[in-house]
Amino acid sequence: MAKKSARQFSKKDIFSGAVIALVSIPISMGYAQIAGLPPVYGLYGSLLPIFIYALITSSRQFIVGVDAMPAAMAGSILAQMGIAAQSKEALCLVPAMALLVSVWLFILYFLKAGRVVKYVSVPVMGGFISGVGTTIIMMQVPKLFGGAAGTGEITDLISNIFEQCGEFHLLSFLLGFGTVLIILICKKFIPRVPMTVVMMAAGALAQFFLRLDQYGVKVMAEVPAGLPSPVLPGFIFEKDAGLKFYIIDIPGILDFIPDLLMGSLGIAAVIMAQTLLASGNYARKYSDVLDNNRELLAYGAMNLGAAFVGTCPVNGSVSRSGIADSLGTRSQLSSIVAAFTMLLVLLFGTPLLKYLPVPVLTGIVITALIGIIEIPLAKKLWKIGKNELLVFIIAFLGVLFFGTLYGVMIGVLLSFSEVAMRSVAPPAAFVGRIPGHGNFYSLKRNSEAKPIKNTVIYRFSGNLFFANIDLFCDNIEAAIKEDTHQVVIDARGIGNIDITAVDRLLQLYKSLKERGILFYLTEHDGSLNDQLRRMGGEVLIEEGAVRRTITLALRDAGLEKPYELEGYDPSSAKEAVGFEADDRLSEFEWVFGEEAEEKMQQLARGMAEKIAAEEDSEADVLNEEGLRTDWGMLGRFDEDAFWDYMEIHLAELADEGKIDTAFAARLERHIEKRREFGRKKLAEMNPHAAKLLKRHGEVLRNYLKHKHPKEFETYLEVSERRKK
Repeated sequence: MAKKSARQFSKKDIFSGAVIALVSIPISMGYAQIAGLPPVYGLYGSLLPIFIYALITSSRQFIVGVDAMPAAMAGSILAQMGIAAQSKEALCLVPAMALLVSVWLFILYFLKAGRVVKYVSVPVMGGFISGVGTTIIMMQVPKLFGGAAGTGEITDLISNIFEQCGEFHLLSFLLGFGTVLIILICKKFIPRVPMTVVMMAAGALAQFFLRLDQYGVKVMAEVPAGLPSPVLPGFIFEKDAGLKFYIIDIPGILDFIPDLLMGSLGIAAVIMAQTLLASGNYARKYSDVLDNNRELLAYGAMNLGAAFVGTCPVNGSVSRSGIADSLGTRSQLSSIVAAFTMLLVLLFGTPLLKYLPVPVLTGIVITALIGIIEIPLAKKLWKIGKNELLVFIIAFLGVLFFGTLYGVMIGVLLSFSEVAMRSVAPPAAFVGRIPGHGNFYSLKRNSEAKPIKNTVIYRFSGNLFFANIDLFCDNIEAAIKEDTHQVVIDARGIGNIDITAVDRLLQLYKSLKERGILFYLTEHDGSLNDQLRRMGGEVLIEEGAVRRTITLALRDAGLEKPYELEGYDPSSAKEAVGFEADDRLSEFEWVFGEEAEEKMQQLARGMAEKIAAEEDSEADVLNEEGLRTDWGMLGRFDEDAFWDYMEIHLAELADEGKIDTAFAARLERHIEKRREFGRKKLAEMNPHAAKLLKRHGEVLRNYLKHKHPKEFETYLEVSERRKK
């Protein structure tokens, strides 16, 4: 069976390798031009470097080749140095960049720098990749309608697009824009079809039969056949009576060395970060083990190979890896087959490439670049965290306005800034008690939680140091009221503290003491006490301000269980002595926060529709002692709220004719039995269950009344039926 499985993977790997090579033809040729090289050098970069990578890598399915970012960065460095694309100087310096990139990557390998990639956040990398992709698209846009590509930053590129509008050619535009449109549409509806290959073939056939060049459409220059000649990076050779190597006479070559060194370091950093992150995602997807340091060795070796065939630095390709993954690639056999297929193309297939129209090639490149722009990530960040979206936007704009090299530097700074920002404002909350429960709960995330009278309990979930100690102290001061007698810090999240924080902590302690307010530090690991002693904070320990638990601190302050809670009915303002309920109270509110009611309603709707679809299953679903939903097992209080939503949706299904009215009535009777059973259990566990359930009912009514008025009317009707 294992052999059969291996054979199946081999067939898929061979097929996907051939497809990847064909897809790489237009993409790599386009990227080679972006890097300042003749198109054929993109094919050279899809031969030896891929083969070398396949032999060394620990990744089973990741694909490398001539790709967007290193090509764009190389082209950008040439432009900054004033070197014309495809000139003799460019042919000399671009492989020199690849050689320097490989040296940097080998240095990173020996430094075991692969672990550094974990410090580059997803928003930073996403913003950087999107910025580079957008920059290259803007470079290429004029070629869609017959103009010339631009260089520089976003302002230069926009200016170039307007200037090239004077060269607008309608047929070229229809070919280029049509290519982009067709590939994007087909990618959505038939993603497994390699439309880049199809469009390349269609463009070549159109040129062959219709002679598009006679109508003003630019076509590819003739691509020389044969294998790449060996290159000594930094030199150029001429085939004249044997191989003779000449040092290129570039004016002021020494002035370019800093740019080459820094630029190649930036390219190496981008290759390391992007390729490790992307290949790591595939490794996690298939539970493979990726050796980050071995990957750096593979990246260095493949770029060394790129340098000696005269091409630009090569990188991991997210787009080609995605194609390989969709075709079932599970080994590097696909890379070897891709290299072999490219070998055949170089030996026998290059005469066909001269039929490829430039607008079609440009359209193929642009669609590949659109695929690397992280629009889904930006949407996700918009929903979950504006700070991380801001980091994404800054990285994106940094590349657009300052170029790829400075974009790398901005990205690195942002990564560390993001870590710093998280450290400065870690999660924190004021906590209290839920009547009938023995733990301490966030007052914000649990509406039933009440603060202990005359007490501030503050949970801080991060290390205390010079940048956040003021926030820590300010939050405590803001929470203190005239009747506050003690402040207790839940310090279980504080693992380290610096001397600045210790000094401010002592000042706070002294200030509170002068006002007659007790201060306690609790729940932390014992190592924090050692740090306090070393940094001059031993007074906190000696005067009893450091306690093992919150409960012991409260006892020292004269508070014993049951604690008196603020804002609670005086007749039941005491907690049950020693009571620790094992049932989860309002867990939905704790998990989902403000979205708790909406999530509860979704679950109830889903179960109601499931019961409606299988009318003989209601007894099994509703008569279990513990209610299990698609989310998992519900606690007793959440279950009671769940039945309200169930009744609403069952009534709606009955009104819509999706279930029989008699069946709906039978379900309501089942639900009432389950509700009574659950409430009886709650009464046994918690003496205040009735009041808490009443509170749950008020929350439900307010939510429906303001968010879902139609369902509120249904809820009132169901409530009336229940009373009768």
